Amino acid sequence: MSAAADSAIPRHIAVIMDGNGRWAQQRRRPRAIGHRAGARAVNVCIDFCLERGVQALTLFAFSSENWGRPADEVGALMKLFMGALEREVDELDRRGVRVRFIGERERFSPAIRERMAAAERQTLGNTRLHLVVAASYGGRQDIAMAARALAQDVQAGRLRAEDIDERAVAARISLADLPAPDLFIRTGGDHRISNFLLWQLAYTELWFTDLLWPELDAATLQQALDDYARRERRFGLTSAQIAAQASEDTPA
Repeated sequence: MSAAADSAIPRHIAVIMDGNGRWAQQRRRPRAIGHRAGARAVNVCIDFCLERGVQALTLFAFSSENWGRPADEVGALMKLFMGALEREVDELDRRGVRVRFIGERERFSPAIRERMAAAERQTLGNTRLHLVVAASYGGRQDIAMAARALAQDVQAGRLRAEDIDERAVAARISLADLPAPDLFIRTGGDHRISNFLLWQLAYTELWFTDLLWPELDAATLQQALDDYARRERRFGLTSAQIAAQASEDTPA
């Protein structure tokens, strides 16, 4: 594969899976039915990433603010989450997917926390795709936790305050060991990032669709990748500088 073709495939895709509740309401069904339908779309997304050679996929499953939703909806989500952990992990492991979770997992029940830990242990050695599930996660919370870790290091004498820079913060943010997301996808029609990976999305390409999450298919994901491939990622540089860098990297 050429370097140009390789750069057309994002290394890391981050997704806000929006629209489950509206999908169910349009069909006059309980919101929990929409979340079940959304779980099937997760498999579509994982299959697509495996087929295209994407290295990492981060899914926003449950935000720190979602705990404020109606108790019956939160309960249904927790039941669905537990069921998915029990059903899907063996298959993901067989396919070489590493599963990991970011967020305040201590807010989940002990049973769910144990299933999370078990999934991480079982799939730890897999490298074909890193599947990150953001659950009880918030981007501001993520940055605050990194700041707290830095403050503790300074207090303990392991770090000088004047040595705190972007690199030091980035090393303590969730997903520090993965490349930053190249492509962000949000379904459901809203054009915002909703406190998701605030630090990590600084130079990520954003792509939005009105399609509701349970309606997701491979054609929609391919549309997002095609759009991504047409974009010029400058990271603060000019087009001329990017072109000069590309010519330097081209073998003579």
